[in-house]
Amino acid sequence: MKKGKKYLENSKLVDREHLYDVNEAIELVQKTATAKFDETIEAHIRLGVDSRHADQQVRGAIVLPHGTGKEVKVLVFAKGDKVAEAQAAGADYVGAEEFLEKIQKENWFDFDVIVATPDMMGVVGRLGRVLGPKGLMPNPKSGTVTFEVEKAVKDIKAGKVEYRLDKTNIIHVPLGKASFGTEKLQDNFSTLLDAVIKAKPAAAKGQYLRSVSISSTMGPGIKINPARI
Repeated sequence: MKKGKKYLENSKLVDREHLYDVNEAIELVQKTATAKFDETIEAHIRLGVDSRHADQQVRGAIVLPHGTGKEVKVLVFAKGDKVAEAQAAGADYVGAEEFLEKIQKENWFDFDVIVATPDMMGVVGRLGRVLGPKGLMPNPKSGTVTFEVEKAVKDIKAGKVEYRLDKTNIIHVPLGKASFGTEKLQDNFSTLLDAVIKAKPAAAKGQYLRSVSISSTMGPGIKINPARI
């Protein structure tokens, strides 16, 4: 795919063979974020595990100290007292079967995250084929299947992000916006990396952090030295 003029110019600022220190990389990624919109800065972490094995899965969720800079819309599947609790916590949509039908019949996806109480998973489970491929299926490991609806919604609104391996054993997570500044991006990066390191499976052998890089929405990737993290 042909790269644009700005991308090629920004690529000249990055030494593709060099492994940068974290602070250097974050300062550099902000320099390469020159689009007319506030670009998202994303981390890409390749791990020395095999995601095909259940005992080598790496998955979890954390609240980034400075959020992601994105307004997140939350849909809550709940009933009874939990409906009012979800609404008070700031959920954008709260309900049950009516949203099941809306998603199935209208292909409605005006939300970013689904939270469901455990007693509603029978309903949500019917959407598995639709939500699964989009990464929207609630999961207890990420804290999105819970009776603690208030906490779940508030954490997501505050900047909670889920991290999980893709098929190539890489984790992709947004760290915030280029406008955040170096210090906030460093805080978010450190919080994410600490969580990923703590989540190291017992079955993982050899080097765990194989490669770490960051990039902006429209910018080139910048490699970080795993040994200096």
